[in-house]
Amino acid sequence: MALVNSYRRFPVTLVRGEGVRVWDAAGREYLDLAAGIAVSSVGHCHPHVAGAIRAQAGEILHTSNLFTNQPGERLAEALARHSGGYDTFLCNSGTEAVETAIKVARLRHRRAGRPGDPEILVFDGAFHGRTLGALSATAEHRDGFEPLLEGFVRLPWNDPAAVEAAVSERTAAILFEPIQGESGIREASVPFMRALRAAADRVGALLIADEIQSGMYRTGDFFAHSAAGIRADVVTMAKGLAGGLPVGAVLMGAAARDVLRPGDHGSTFGGNPVVAAAAVAVLEVVEAQGLALRAKTVGARLRAALERQVRPGGPLRGVRGRGLMLGLELVSDPYPAALAGIEAGVLTVTAGENVLRLLPPLILTEADADEALARLGPAVTRAPAG
Repeated sequence: MALVNSYRRFPVTLVRGEGVRVWDAAGREYLDLAAGIAVSSVGHCHPHVAGAIRAQAGEILHTSNLFTNQPGERLAEALARHSGGYDTFLCNSGTEAVETAIKVARLRHRRAGRPGDPEILVFDGAFHGRTLGALSATAEHRDGFEPLLEGFVRLPWNDPAAVEAAVSERTAAILFEPIQGESGIREASVPFMRALRAAADRVGALLIADEIQSGMYRTGDFFAHSAAGIRADVVTMAKGLAGGLPVGAVLMGAAARDVLRPGDHGSTFGGNPVVAAAAVAVLEVVEAQGLALRAKTVGARLRAALERQVRPGGPLRGVRGRGLMLGLELVSDPYPAALAGIEAGVLTVTAGENVLRLLPPLILTEADADEALARLGPAVTRAPAG
């Protein structure tokens, strides 16, 4: 076997996709409620996105960031419009976006002459990536990789008092996910997010929102943290931004946009013309098809229907999340339920110790949702109650 065995793969080989459906090597069709872990945001092989990729591939594939390229500039302009005025640094992945945000926070702290080595407050249950810097901020998957970066202070989730006690002049940033995806769709409460904003403001630290999984209209808003009526200083994005091609973006507001100077940071492939063209096309599809509203309405329908299947003592304990970022809380390991879903013709994603994630493409219709529920419901309600 040529591939390194570093994944717990499901026993399915996917070979084709169209819209919210994919097919395996045997020709069997599935409803895709995983979307490549929230990546295929406008579905598989959307004609507008595929056309943009083909057109750009016929013009120029790569330029490096020693030159400007038009698709990269168009993407930055589109992100500024959707986000309300942030500037953008483009890279290749979510973990790279987090690494960039960490560097920005540290550099800002030192250049401002603030006291002591910079600290970044992070939280239990967090997942920010697997490179050594991002892993230092991540709560799990750390065993065997120490020593990691110093300067990260881990705090309880959804505990404003703990944040208030920990924040100080050494705090360079507070890094959080509005909805923790990998640990089981755990939402930050509105009071908690507002407390984070207030604490950062009190000591002049950056508030960094990791929207890699929760952003890009997955909850119906461009940013999930907008639900709290706050605005982060830095936002990391990736996954669904280019609809299937690798991309990362760090959006920087007024407190951060001037920190990086030429030579401070870079990315050979960041802002690649083909990837940027795809991302611009994805945002155009989102607007043209009204997918922000659809994420809210179809997501609410999906959640309500799933909640009706919760039974006292049953294998499905509850439903978490909002929009099209939902988690089914089970009583045991979600992997058998995911396998049962595959047998029923539905793809899902596991999370944490007992959660099955639903992260479907934003193009999911009410009819698609109803069909998915008809297939998935029995698979979930018959999941082992270990």
